[in-house]
Amino acid sequence: MGFSRATLDEEDLVDSTSDDVYPSSPMQVNMRTRCFKEWVTVSTVLLLLLLLLLHGKTTYAAHPGLCLSEPCITVASAVMGAMDRTIDPCHDFYNFACGGWVKNNPLPEGKSRWGPFSNLWERNMLVMKHLLENTTMKGLSKAEEKAQRYYQACMNEVKIEELGAQPLQELISQIGGWALTGPWHKNNFQAVLRMVSANYRTSPFFTVFVSTDSKNSNSNIIQVDQSSLGLPSRDYYLNKTANEKYLTAYLNFLVEFGVLLGGSEETSRTLMEEIVDFETTLANITVPQEERRDEELIYHKMEAKDLMTLVPAVDWMPYLTEVFAPVPLNESEPVVVYAKEYLQQVSELITKTNQSLLNNYMIMKVVRKMGSILDQRFQDAEQRFLEVMYGTKKSCSPRWKLCVSDTDSALGFALGAMFVKDTFAEDSKTIAEDMVGDIKWAFEDSLKDVSWMDTETKKAAKEKADAIYNMVGYPEFIMNGTRLDKVFNDFEVVSELYFQNVMQYYNFSARVTADQLRKTPNRNQWSMTPPTVNAYYNPTKNEMVLPAGILQAPFYSRSWPKALNFGGIGVVMGHELTHAFDDQGREYDKDGNLRPWWKNSSVEAFKKQTQCMVEQYGNYSINQEPLNGRHTLGENIADNGGLKAAYKAYVNWIKKNGEEATLPALGMTNHQLFFVGFAQVWCSVRTPESSHEGVITDPHSPSRFRVIGTISNSQEFSEHFGCRADAPMNPKHKCELW
Repeated sequence: MGFSRATLDEEDLVDSTSDDVYPSSPMQVNMRTRCFKEWVTVSTVLLLLLLLLLHGKTTYAAHPGLCLSEPCITVASAVMGAMDRTIDPCHDFYNFACGGWVKNNPLPEGKSRWGPFSNLWERNMLVMKHLLENTTMKGLSKAEEKAQRYYQACMNEVKIEELGAQPLQELISQIGGWALTGPWHKNNFQAVLRMVSANYRTSPFFTVFVSTDSKNSNSNIIQVDQSSLGLPSRDYYLNKTANEKYLTAYLNFLVEFGVLLGGSEETSRTLMEEIVDFETTLANITVPQEERRDEELIYHKMEAKDLMTLVPAVDWMPYLTEVFAPVPLNESEPVVVYAKEYLQQVSELITKTNQSLLNNYMIMKVVRKMGSILDQRFQDAEQRFLEVMYGTKKSCSPRWKLCVSDTDSALGFALGAMFVKDTFAEDSKTIAEDMVGDIKWAFEDSLKDVSWMDTETKKAAKEKADAIYNMVGYPEFIMNGTRLDKVFNDFEVVSELYFQNVMQYYNFSARVTADQLRKTPNRNQWSMTPPTVNAYYNPTKNEMVLPAGILQAPFYSRSWPKALNFGGIGVVMGHELTHAFDDQGREYDKDGNLRPWWKNSSVEAFKKQTQCMVEQYGNYSINQEPLNGRHTLGENIADNGGLKAAYKAYVNWIKKNGEEATLPALGMTNHQLFFVGFAQVWCSVRTPESSHEGVITDPHSPSRFRVIGTISNSQEFSEHFGCRADAPMNPKHKCELW
């Protein structure tokens, strides 16, 4: 819906407007040289060190067909240490590839999930920490210095503790107060709604933003959609029996915040119970994501004055004027609405709800947003809530991690410039761009074998794939200090006051958003910062983005066999490219416009083919909880297409360059290594609570099924591993799309 669609999955890394490879999490770090370290078992290391000794310290005897360079030996030990060879790969390929890794990687304290994504993000965070703390660095731009100051203010715990709850209490008072600390009788709903939306970037009843018009990709437009809830999904509110412990923890968390802000325990509990009940009513009218996948159906273009008829409970023109100030607006301003029925019901709900409750709810949304930037008492309350929500064991996560993440969110392109200069080899960009070309060729070449699609639509599909714009590593402007400074020129950062800096960021962000409204969409504008361990595809720009943060081990290393690189970053690239042709991406043409460009016969055939995947993944379950095959369809299509394109690209690379040497001690062909390398990117452990949250909210399937779901649809996998017909990983009936 006018937003980018990304690709990987951990617990949602950057903004929700991206369709990525990896989901992000509420708790999301590197020594740059520590590739795969945790995968190596002692026995494996000893075995491979022996190989090194046998072949000398720095030079290795030529061994036909065997790679005995130090990187090959190191990565071979990592691959071997992650495997469980007691498992039949044709019976359970995930445990064959990842069983050793799972055994050797208990969940780190304080984490709800762990895998190569989170490990690499931890490593990237450590790099960022060192850069932000190195205030003696020469030649920094003003924007980079702002990033360091922002981080330092966040780390100034003495000042934050000294101020306590005061900054938020003062802010609430400025908004108009609430019924937590005394009687409240005001008629200021419209003014408060405008203030919390415009000044503090909260979306109490609906969300309003600027993005590319899906049906006119050359212009930006105001868009209105349903808002998110306090808990990760509507299911938490509606299925009370299954989710009682989460609802109780949520209520207790809100009550604790109320007490910290000056309310009595009794008043706070009464107020927060009303808020949770109100939010449950909102959850009831919120449309489930799986029912919003057909973007043609949910796109409704109108003028601003039509919103007054659709949602009469909101005074729209003053609201839009304040949210998008200083851009002048009038009643004929075009607007796209994505949740028409929801908005009608929200209007009715607002009209029949008393003013005090509406005000309390809006203030609570601000409080939730600001709680993490206050003193340690607020941090501890949030941590207790997250422990229940995600099943984490209590841990004292160092403050620098919170501050690095927040600096990345606010000044990520300034911090990204420092990160790129410190870590990213320029030829990595060229190599990655060449690989994208290989993957694109493979996808396009496979189109000729797609039997269910008519010739004319195939031709248009190839043109769309050809037109995909690739952005690799980082946006060019961040390498130019003058241009970078210009971007952040209006963002004032003070040295001491963290809360004030966050408020400045909200103001800055609001001005940037408003400014976009009168500009042509910028193809080189990124939705992810360079250090991010993820990637995404944006349908309205028909572009795929691969940040520098993911172009590292375990996804890519220039010194590894190509089999591992194609199985790692190659599958990520293929995944993003395939998003252009998933059930949502396929609705956009090569220019990023939402319009019918397929023949009807191919649309019907596509829907029939995808039903196979809906049923396949819907038959998987985790902890006795079935997956939602409809909700995860787009990511499952991308996973399957990505694996197929990357494998074909690897085979083509061999045709051009010849077979590469194999890794020692594995007893494995490079074709087999490709599939093992792909699977090991997804080795992971997570708590039952985190798994439950993933099943409910994540458009990606759990890691295990991202592996076995795709390889069980791959004929090439079964051929290379010699799987008998009807083995669990080689079902007779395979789901094939691209």
